[in-house]
Amino acid sequence: MKRMILVLGALLVPVLAAHLVLADGLFKVGEKAPSFALTAITGETVGLDTYKGKVVVLGLFHICDPCMMQGSTLQKVSEMTKRKDVAVLGVNSSGNSKKEVGEFLSAFPVKVTYPYLLDPNKMTDRLYGGGKFIPNVYVIDQLGVIRWQRVGDMDLAGEEVIVAEVEKLLAGGNKM
Repeated sequence: MKRMILVLGALLVPVLAAHLVLADGLFKVGEKAPSFALTAITGETVGLDTYKGKVVVLGLFHICDPCMMQGSTLQKVSEMTKRKDVAVLGVNSSGNSKKEVGEFLSAFPVKVTYPYLLDPNKMTDRLYGGGKFIPNVYVIDQLGVIRWQRVGDMDLAGEEVIVAEVEKLLAGGNKM
C-alpha cells in the first residue's frame, strides 16, 4: 500500500507542477488589469474602470465549494476594508444564470454585500486566464495594475493575507 501511495505521489507531482507553471503563465501580475463591465446580480452595471483610484479586490468564481469559501473570505475582506478606498468585486465567470448564482449566494455561510457580477459570456475567464484555475483572487492597484493574485482556496488567499496586500497599496506600495 505504501508503495502504491509513493508511486501515485511521484506521478502526481509532475502533473501538479505542470499546472502551476501553466497557471503562472496565464496571470498578469504587473500588467494592466483587463477592463470589463458586467451586470451585478442586483441589476446595476458595474465596470472595473469605475473603481480607478481605488484598490480593487477581484474574485473570479464558479459555482463550487472552494469558490463559496473564497467568496466568503472576500466578504470578510470587504468588511475589514469598509471605510477605506477599496472596492471588492466578485464575478461568476462561468456563465451561470442569475437564478443559479442567486441560489449559490444564498447558500453562503455569510451574506455577500459586495457587488457580485454575472458573466454570461465567460469574458472574465478569458481575460484573466481562469477556467481550470478557480477561484482566482486579484488585488489591483489604484492605477489599474494587477499587483497580487492567488489561485484556489488556500491559506495563501485568506482574508489577512489579502488585506495585507491591500494595505501595502493604500500605503503607497503600488510603485514599481
